[in-house]
Formats: sequence, structure tokens, C-alpha cells
Amino acid sequence: MISKSTISLIASLAYKKYRDERGLFVAEGLKLASELRARLKPYAVFTTDASIAAGVSQAELIAEEEMKKISFLKTPSPMLGVFHIPRSASPTLTPQPNALTLALDGVQDPGNLGAIIRLCGWFGVDTLVCSPDVADCYNPKVVQASMGAIAHVAVRYTSLPAFLQAAQAKGIPVYGTFLEGENIYHAPLSAGCIVVMGSEGKGISPEAAQHISQRLHIPSFSPTGSVESLNVTTASAIVCSEFRRRTSLS
Repeated sequence: MISKSTISLIASLAYKKYRDERGLFVAEGLKLASELRARLKPYAVFTTDASIAAGVSQAELIAEEEMKKISFLKTPSPMLGVFHIPRSASPTLTPQPNALTLALDGVQDPGNLGAIIRLCGWFGVDTLVCSPDVADCYNPKVVQASMGAIAHVAVRYTSLPAFLQAAQAKGIPVYGTFLEGENIYHAPLSAGCIVVMGSEGKGISPEAAQHISQRLHIPSFSPTGSVESLNVTTASAIVCSEFRRRTSLS
């Protein structure tokens, strides 16, 4: 039987303040929780399935009514894990000259952030750099949308203008996506670089934009021009795909 203090602890992890204080986050679903168990240190694992409890170390069997009390989902999964937030071995974030790095400026929607983390995992982008106002990557909605990629991609929060300035000082190309810029399908692209994606509402901030060396644009092929812009997740997928396609062939 799950204790009231544990129920209270898990409920508190809906809020960034308590996730930061306790160094814990929640992941729900058999596949997601199992994948995270293989890479991250679990604090506790709960399941309503006796066969899972028997086969998974540290898994505690609880009733379905108890799972409803701790789940953040409308329809609770048979497995919920509470994990320790991994701490970076290096507190200083250093631009990497030979890697494709994606940077997000002001993307606050948890679903978008989770999907972009998943994209990074798919395209082999090891580090996702975020401005401080980007959604928290350990928000339960972000974790669910990442589909386990949160265990593979290092998400780092920092002052984006300072990070981009440091990259420029190292001679690392810095690209940014804008409504006006060079057609991404025609522009020369570097394998080792940083690509900045802005929020859908505000785009890339002026403070970050001043450190971007090349502006890229994803052209629309709509004959009527009725579609105003792309969702940031869709735009990120196009950008990552084009960079990987072009630079892997060069």
C-alpha cells in the first residue's frame, strides 16, 4: 500500500520548484519507465500489474485506485516511475565545434519541447541548449512527449546570447531560422554548428539574433500562401533532417 507521504511527494513533482528541490521527476508508461530504468537511477517504481512487479526489481505492486492518485494521466498506465534527475558532470556548457547542436529560444509549450527532444534523439543531436524561459524538460508532459529520448539527450539551460557569443569566438557557425532568410535548401550548411529555433509567437529574441551568422528560411510551397508559419516542432524536424542529409553526403 502506497503511503500518504509518497502520494504527496509524487503530486508535488508536477511543479518545477519541487522537482528542483527534490531532484526527482515522474515518467509513466511501461515502455517509457522501463527505458528510463535502463539509463537513469530510479527512486521508486509502482505498478498495478503483478507480473511486472515480479519481473522488475524495486517495483512495488499497488492497486489501480492508488495508481489513479499518483498518475498525471487521464487514463493511468500500469507503470509509473520516479527517477533522479541526472546531474551534469560539467557545470560549464561549452560549444562543441564538431557537433550539430540545436538551441531553443523561448519555446514554452511542453508538448513541443518533448517532441523536439525526441527529434534530437532520432537525428543524433546529443545536446539541446535552451534559454532559461524554455519549458522545464522534466515537466511530466515533456517527459511523456519525449518518448524516452530524455534519457539520451542532454538538455542544458543557459543564457543563449552568451552561449552563442562563445560559439562565435570559437569560429563555430551559428544558424537561425527566420521568416526571412536564405532558402535552407540552397544555403551552404556546416556539419559542426549551432542552429537556433525561436518560439512560434515571438521567434528568436533580438539578443540572441545578434549572434547569428546566417539566417535560414524554410520556404512554403503553398500556391495560395494561406499557411502563415510552421509549428516549431515541424520546423525543427525539417532543419535537422536537411542538415543531416546535406552534411552526411558532403
